[in-house]
Amino acid sequence: MIQNEIGDDDFIEMLDYTIDLFESQGLGSDYYGYHNINHELEVTYVSLLAVKQDIVKLSELDIKYLYIAALFHDFDPQKSVDKPHEESVLKFIESDKKLSQLIKNVNIDLEIIKVLILRTTYPWAGELKKNAELQIKNCFQNSEQTRNNVQRQQHIMEIGEYLSVVDRLSGYALGDFSKAMEMAKMNAHALAWRPSLIVRSSVAYFEELLNKETVMVKGILKVLTNEMRKNFFNTVLSFMRIRQQEITIQADHAYENLKLVPTIEGMAKRNDPDFIKVLYDIFLELPRPLQFSKEKFAESVKDPNIIINTLRINNKNGEIVGFAKGGALEKYNLREEIRDENYGLGNTVFLEPIAVKMGYWGLRGGSEMRHLFVMQAHSMKYKHLTSFALRGVIQARIDKERAEFVQQFDPERWDYYRIKV
Repeated sequence: MIQNEIGDDDFIEMLDYTIDLFESQGLGSDYYGYHNINHELEVTYVSLLAVKQDIVKLSELDIKYLYIAALFHDFDPQKSVDKPHEESVLKFIESDKKLSQLIKNVNIDLEIIKVLILRTTYPWAGELKKNAELQIKNCFQNSEQTRNNVQRQQHIMEIGEYLSVVDRLSGYALGDFSKAMEMAKMNAHALAWRPSLIVRSSVAYFEELLNKETVMVKGILKVLTNEMRKNFFNTVLSFMRIRQQEITIQADHAYENLKLVPTIEGMAKRNDPDFIKVLYDIFLELPRPLQFSKEKFAESVKDPNIIINTLRINNKNGEIVGFAKGGALEKYNLREEIRDENYGLGNTVFLEPIAVKMGYWGLRGGSEMRHLFVMQAHSMKYKHLTSFALRGVIQARIDKERAEFVQQFDPERWDYYRIKV
């Protein structure tokens, strides 16, 4: 900010105010969704860091507009899904008195800020693009700066495209592949995607970015540090390599060269440190909110009252690529909003989110482990099973398994449900 001469008190106050707003609305660093305060600050940081690119010439005034639009481009406090709704973002910006005053203090035209935010609409295609363009036209009409100035309008749209590309690549340039994978899982969890879509969708996302925004991406990466460029391209290549592995696994499964075998494990195996480590490594691939009892993981595997089965390749001694685990509901501290009428009655087993290695999702292994788990629960005289699953998945189980919603959660739509064992 100081390098770009926007270190004045009003701009600093906007930054502090943004952080406070995100934290107070539950969208701070602890919010496990892609569009949290970290994303907002990463986009703002990279948009300022790359202003010297030579694709869009940015004046001092342009940089001020860019900074404010980047800071607030995803602030949607009433979100019902993780992906922000640009119209909700604009409503907030227009109605928040403190922000309006801060923008007035620095002589910035709110209509231009709105245009820049609307241009970050993704994907910039189809109905979404059409609706955004109609609103942009109105904003240009409402602004004295742009009303009859086609050249200025075009320039603002170019700044908007720059912000849109920074929005999509900044997080991947600011960390290694493990950070990128965590971001992909956050996005998948918050948008209620099935795990089998994570890598496939990530590859499609990067291919679209590199193919449709080639010039802008090159221009931005050119002025970032070597390390940032390396982070970005390593991430793209890593996702492509994993996708290749996924396709190979799926082909082997389709040609019956690879079978997935759900297996009940004996206590001798469950006390083996190597076995526990294999399960723990797969467990760590789950999104963070789905990692139950992480601190007591080894202890729980060794507990004979905990139900465990694994997914092995080809036979009951093959490589482990997944597992299902759970136990008495009373052993778990679930979200405080959950009021389960059976808690304390000892009649309900809780199935933790099923863990499967990347590449093996979508081959029905998770479903088979779940059915085996229900059989194990039945043999232990449990009457009910509860767990978390995507809302659409639970909906599909209502007829088949008489599943019922116990508690629904937004924006992630990862809900708590119950079935009779």
